[in-house]
Amino acid sequence: MAFVTRQFIRSLSSSAALHAAIKHVTIIGGGLMGAGIAQVAASTGHSVVLVDTSEDILKKSAKGIESSLKRVAKKKFAEKPEDGEAFIQKILKNISTSTDAASVVQGTDLVVEAIVENLKVKQDLFGALDKAAPEHTIFASNTSSLPIADIASSTARLDRFGGLHFFNPVPMMKLVEVIKAPGTSQQTFDSLLEFSKALGKHPVSCKDTPGFIVNRLLVPYMLEAVRLHERGHGSKEDIDVAMKLGAGYPMGPFELLDYVGLDTSKFIIDGWHEKDPDNPLFAPSPLLNKLVAEGKLGKKTGEGFYKHK
Repeated sequence: MAFVTRQFIRSLSSSAALHAAIKHVTIIGGGLMGAGIAQVAASTGHSVVLVDTSEDILKKSAKGIESSLKRVAKKKFAEKPEDGEAFIQKILKNISTSTDAASVVQGTDLVVEAIVENLKVKQDLFGALDKAAPEHTIFASNTSSLPIADIASSTARLDRFGGLHFFNPVPMMKLVEVIKAPGTSQQTFDSLLEFSKALGKHPVSCKDTPGFIVNRLLVPYMLEAVRLHERGHGSKEDIDVAMKLGAGYPMGPFELLDYVGLDTSKFIIDGWHEKDPDNPLFAPSPLLNKLVAEGKLGKKTGEGFYKHK
């Protein structure tokens, strides 16, 4: 009877912990996405630790966050710059940095991973953190295309693992896709939804399907535009203009491909094609492959489908 009672109390304790508000957040990856998530979480009163492999990367991340906050403060406190400076410092006090992920996660409520889009690298990371993080800690990946279940498989906390897909630039974009994998518990999913709302974002619920909602529709749309152009059915300029003026899109598909990065789009479509080779929406594009092979990756390299200054 005593054993049953202890198990019952432990179950209640675990349930209560999962439902407790997420206060301390560890973000792995100091790139644009990780830094953006850190800024938003710190701005909403969360205690944030931003983790990366070197102090140099973290210094660059911190400088980027401060610059972003200065732009916000300049607009928000145009007539009271002293209030703007106080606003910036208050948020920055909520952010610390570290190169020791295993140590940091021992006292965190949520780990959000925003590192390279490589399944094995993500699995290795979470496998190591799983041994260091306490039982109540929730793990989440910011992956845009990899299955959450595959990433979570390296851990022993499938029920406390989900997806939080933010959009770039994170401080500006309101959407967060909250992904429930087959093993994700309802408690964990609800906690991730509430956390997204606490950040001032608009969460949408997603199943663990390729690309979730946005990229599942967006990537095939962009690739179909490339195929249309490859068949000689429209110039890239006319296709872009048609989608902007005819469908009301802010960018045409070729402009968007250059913005996203041609290598990123190729990586996503290649991964989906490998898993589902008979799906025509996931068919590779010879033109896209050629441009990537030539190092023409879009805005970040100065040339993709268009040339950029």
